[in-house]
Amino acid sequence: MDPSMGIEQIAPIAMLMDELRSEDVQLRLNAIHSLPTIALALGADRARDELMSFLQDSIDDEDEVLLALAEELGKSFEEYVGGKEYAHVLLGPLENLSAVEETLVRDKAAESITKVAEVLAQSQVEQYYIPLLKRLSGGEWFTSRTSAAALYAPVYSKVSSGIQDELRKAYAALGADDTPMVRRAAAKSFGPLLKQYSQQHIISEGLQVYRRLQADDQDSVRLLTVEDLIAIAQKLSPTEVKDLLLKQTKQSIGDKSWRVRYMAASHFNELAEAVGTELVREELLGQYIQLLKDNEAEVRTAAATQIPGFSKLLDKEVILARIIPCVRDLSQDTSQHVRAALANQIHGLAPLLNREPTIEHLLPLFLHLLKDDFSEVRLNIISKLETVNNVIGIELLSESLLPAIMELAEDKSWRVRQAIIQYIPLLATQFGKPFFDEELGNLCMSWLGDSVYSIREAAIVNLKKLIEVFGVEWARAAIVPKVVGMGSHPSFLFRMTTVQAITTISPSLTLEILRADIINPLLELSKDHIPNIRFNVAKCLEVMAASFNSTPGGRQFVQELILPALERQKDDVDADVRYFASRALQKALSADS
Repeated sequence: MDPSMGIEQIAPIAMLMDELRSEDVQLRLNAIHSLPTIALALGADRARDELMSFLQDSIDDEDEVLLALAEELGKSFEEYVGGKEYAHVLLGPLENLSAVEETLVRDKAAESITKVAEVLAQSQVEQYYIPLLKRLSGGEWFTSRTSAAALYAPVYSKVSSGIQDELRKAYAALGADDTPMVRRAAAKSFGPLLKQYSQQHIISEGLQVYRRLQADDQDSVRLLTVEDLIAIAQKLSPTEVKDLLLKQTKQSIGDKSWRVRYMAASHFNELAEAVGTELVREELLGQYIQLLKDNEAEVRTAAATQIPGFSKLLDKEVILARIIPCVRDLSQDTSQHVRAALANQIHGLAPLLNREPTIEHLLPLFLHLLKDDFSEVRLNIISKLETVNNVIGIELLSESLLPAIMELAEDKSWRVRQAIIQYIPLLATQFGKPFFDEELGNLCMSWLGDSVYSIREAAIVNLKKLIEVFGVEWARAAIVPKVVGMGSHPSFLFRMTTVQAITTISPSLTLEILRADIINPLLELSKDHIPNIRFNVAKCLEVMAASFNSTPGGRQFVQELILPALERQKDDVDADVRYFASRALQKALSADS
């Protein structure tokens, strides 16, 4: 719809009404997405008076349409109704959407209301937003009350202290609602609101609401209070935390529901930092040990992810005496997911323990995990070896590391093989050139012949990264002969891989290497009987020309060797070869001029 057309001609409201009444859902969706255009055509005054009134009175029965409307009104729509001073008119339609049955629609409406609140002045908030909040909070249906919970924090700091008093009382009512869904919403949104409470109001009112929610009979409510606990602890002194929150903290960590314990384990580092080092060492260390030994694998997995962060708050002696025995048990856990989580985090202990304790206590665990039956465990260990290497050196790991790499390199899952390829440049840096050439060089070349294209592609990228690590002279001796040698292989895939590898690595090589070792075998492949190989050679020549045309001696190289080959390919019998050769020739000639 063209906004420059006359309003009387396009009759936007009438058209919108017709489209929104259509039985075709897609037509109604299109109408919603056209709202900015319609509002522009109407002008700000009519958009406020007519369009907003129409949207407020018409509620679609299709959740998809309602979701689109809720989202559209949150996209800075105030620009179409006269700017920030009129942004409050958007609240009417959004209030209706906040009370519908579908959760996704309500959440999106609440999100859009929050965005509108950001541009409202204090007077607008108190005149329009607060009445909306009170209506939703006191709504007959639980749907509106669940939406209301998320709308307190965005405006709490914008209103007067008297209204803040009312908001705290209204939120307390939501936290004591008869409907579990409302209490769940209150627990979920309480943390952001608590961060805006003064310390006095947290102690006098916030704690009461928190304790009620934390003792709720629904574990879906209790698990959400873990983040509320962190928000409160961050606002209180360590002494106040110990006096006022210690009981609830221990209850959450030891809750009868594994879901609550899982949430506590997932956020344990945040909680530990919030309550302070002294309380961690005196009270929470034992609680954390219990999570590491929990009956549920999900809880142990979550607790394992927190090991390095939590250990930073402890002395080395405490880590060795209390944490390491748990780590040892987790390394032999019956759940592969627990072992994988540990393998992803155990490296973080090395810098905390330093060289000798790491060698004595962690090295055996690294070596044990490197032999794990579950490939993800071995991958996680290998991917984080740099941290360990910085502490103890790679020599102590190499003996067990190499067999693990070999097993992963031949894993039946191509995704595992692809993952280990990505770590090869890192390992090359750590091992050094002699060890790499002897132990891993052939392995890297073998991936070029893998049956899976993604592996061959990753292997080619790996070669380019290895050149960056070891340099072009190493590449000339270790990589180029093997890559070029594959160009005469009987298999089409090997010859294609040669062309693709040369295309990728040639910009990293010198003109001398290209001229002496690569260009002639490549030109032979330009005559291959497989058209796909021939047009990939044309693309390779295009890359070479672009990379070396402006270098010393490069223009002569392009004119003597590349341009004649492309001229010949331009007359190829295959249409694709002719196309790519012509494109490459055109680019090479334009760069040359």
